[in-house]
Amino acid sequence: MPDPWTLRYRGFDPAEEGLREVLCAVGNGYVVSRGAAPEAAADGVHYPGTYLAGCYDRAESTVAGRVVTNEDLVNCPNWLPLTFRPVGGAWFAGPPAEQTVELDLRRGLLTRAALVVDGQGRRTRLVQRRLASQARPHLLALESTFTPENWSGVLEVRSALDGDVANTGVARYGGLAERHFASFGQGMEGDGLLWLEAAAAGSPLRIALCARTRAHRAEVTAECRDGWAAHVLTVQVQRGLPVTVEKTVALHTSRDRAIGTPLHASRLLAAEAGSFDDLLAEHTIRWAELWRRCRIEADFDGTGPLHLNLFHLLQTYSEHSIDLDVGVPARGLHGEAYRGHVFWDELFVLRLLNLRFPELARAVLRYRHRRLDAARQEAHRVGLRGAMYPWQSASDGREESQQLHLNPLSGRWLPDHSHLQRHVGSAVAYNVWQYYQATGDRDFLASAGAETLLEIARFWSSAASYDRGRGRWSIRGVLGPDEYHDAYPGADRPGLDDNAYTNLLASWVLARAQDTLDVLPGYRREELLERLSLDALELDRWQEVGRHLHIPFHEGVLSQFDGYQQLAELDWAAYRRRYPDLRRLDRILEAEGDSVNRYKASKQADTLMLWYLFSAREVRDLLRRLGYPAGHELLRRTTDYYLRRTVHGSTLSSVVHAWVLTRSDRRASWRYFRDTLAADLRDSQRGTTAEGVHLGAMAGAVDLLQRCYTGLEVREDALWLDPRLPSALGRLDLDLRYRGHWGLAITVDRRTVTVSLREDRQEPVLIRLRGTQAVIRPGEARRFHL
Repeated sequence: MPDPWTLRYRGFDPAEEGLREVLCAVGNGYVVSRGAAPEAAADGVHYPGTYLAGCYDRAESTVAGRVVTNEDLVNCPNWLPLTFRPVGGAWFAGPPAEQTVELDLRRGLLTRAALVVDGQGRRTRLVQRRLASQARPHLLALESTFTPENWSGVLEVRSALDGDVANTGVARYGGLAERHFASFGQGMEGDGLLWLEAAAAGSPLRIALCARTRAHRAEVTAECRDGWAAHVLTVQVQRGLPVTVEKTVALHTSRDRAIGTPLHASRLLAAEAGSFDDLLAEHTIRWAELWRRCRIEADFDGTGPLHLNLFHLLQTYSEHSIDLDVGVPARGLHGEAYRGHVFWDELFVLRLLNLRFPELARAVLRYRHRRLDAARQEAHRVGLRGAMYPWQSASDGREESQQLHLNPLSGRWLPDHSHLQRHVGSAVAYNVWQYYQATGDRDFLASAGAETLLEIARFWSSAASYDRGRGRWSIRGVLGPDEYHDAYPGADRPGLDDNAYTNLLASWVLARAQDTLDVLPGYRREELLERLSLDALELDRWQEVGRHLHIPFHEGVLSQFDGYQQLAELDWAAYRRRYPDLRRLDRILEAEGDSVNRYKASKQADTLMLWYLFSAREVRDLLRRLGYPAGHELLRRTTDYYLRRTVHGSTLSSVVHAWVLTRSDRRASWRYFRDTLAADLRDSQRGTTAEGVHLGAMAGAVDLLQRCYTGLEVREDALWLDPRLPSALGRLDLDLRYRGHWGLAITVDRRTVTVSLREDRQEPVLIRLRGTQAVIRPGEARRFHL
């Protein structure tokens, strides 16, 4: 990206089209539309896809002789189709003879300039501009300008709404249910508006689209069939003179608020929408506001990917998401990977949003709180108390993890035990506490956050069993973040015992439970204790379990789980010779008739995640609270040990390793940072980005600049700073929001840190930096020397 604000592709490359469509998607937090060409159909090269936040459908499939149920983020009716022809010619279906596609990140505007040559040699220049309005989230718009180069005559333009869509964007899901929508009607009204309505097959979801297509002096007719409706515009054109066609589409669903019916709302909005230029002007203002609030200036040559990552984050989750009751899908709203489900990736996203858009972070946490009863039911289902949040979530909070998964290398469907990643509940609790630390929002804590955190603490207390031989508590039958290891070698049941990450986080949650109660107003504390039937005896048990959980060690490092040291060492040299890419080592070994469960090999950071969430001092304090000696060398030894055994099969792994290595090897940290910053731009996972962006890694890469290299922590009612700039990064300058302050600026260079506050009526901010502290009042600035 030579221009840090423009993503540009020249020519047409079928092998890269899926990647380009994802990275050139436009959206606004309510809807995201992939950057497929308007004339394209889903054909294995192109994949038009439009996804609405929170719009899922449930369907049954038969796989390997078993009936399985999946809830999918649905590919919605396609608003985009538009093609053209000189009368008597063939409808243009692509690819063009020449093409340049540019995504303007400042304005959220996708522009395509192309040359189309038909079978009779007629040349037509085509310029198309596209947006998903940040000002009016239910509106999408496409402007097409046609300029005949060597011909004059009659031009026909066909602009359609297509309800004949399916979820076919992920090849390995082939064989699963694909059709989620049935046509509910289509047509053209007397005012010339085109409409289409569809209903989901397995849910009450209903969606309506209404389109207005217009051009100067054009005749407009309609073509309709079941699930498809089109405007056909006929206009006289002259050589060298441009003709512009504007297509504006409004869409609503039955999930929307403050509407009558989706169809009625879409008709009203499409009828009153302004011109493309009017929509672009108000859309541009909103993007300018977003970029002001996301200001990060860094003097290195990667600011293009930095802007791209922020852009797609803000397209997936924005102010328009707040009232939708939606979580943060791991792959954005850009494709169908992971079926659009919500995982723990918000752990990487909210740490960024807390200090930029805390209202968005709060909305994500409320999404979790609304599903607290479902999490309670999940805990009850396995015989435990409290709240057990699912590894994969979608519409209503039940566990959506798949029961089987396909190994493309062997062609076998295998049992999937990923639902045993119980640590997702600790991530929710961590996010609640971090949000409170960054905002001081005691109202949220009292109304929703505390109840969520306390019920997660209750779950961990209930899940722990006492081991008399050790004199400690254990948490058995779980999976850690690694994901490769889901059972002991030869075991007849899935799950592992005493995963270090899981146990240490559980101990932290149990400690924060008491802190949370202490923060609440006395009357609210008593209300919650009564509501949850929490008495002193149970709270005492929480502290007992939290202070005596078993944490395994071996060879002077934290063990990933109990018994890890008994696993075999993989012949890494031999496997690297045979397989240049080991990121899916689990699939490779299974295809060979072996199992990754037998080896000391990790897909991604697991134990090292502890140092991603906490400073080195905090990890030592957590271990010492549990009665384990923890010296200053523990981080270095543990990092070196697992780094040699990790294949980075997830984009999140590079985020964590970049973070952890900041404290021991800044050059290596910078390499991992650059890898994760451009992971989707380069499609580092070799084909997966075409199925959706990796939102956690995108946000995590930005947060490496925001908090890791500045050493920024939020705790104990203070902002802590401990800058550790890599040699390739000379300066960082960023604006943050903190506890009501909208203008907290931090500048870090080699020798100094400067913190300033804009003038307002908020309370002063306490800054702690390497043993010194200062109170900064609104309108003041303070420079610290390093």
